[in-house]
Amino acid sequence: MYLTPKSGLFLGGSCVSAIAAVGSIFELSYGRPDFGFTATVIILALSVPLTGLFFFAAVKDARANIK
Repeated sequence: MYLTPKSGLFLGGSCVSAIAAVGSIFELSYGRPDFGFTATVIILALSVPLTGLFFFAAVKDARANIK
């Protein structure tokens, strides 16, 4: 088994941030975001790179534990 608690946590963070990014895109395309335009854009701007970073960290940790 290659999934450690640490890599699982990173993978979970990647999933949550990806959901936040998709939700922000839908909110912005609707026209009137619930949290306001500025807050939704900030959430989107933060969640997109976090998704990649968390996923990269999860893969790196899983590869380190293959041995």
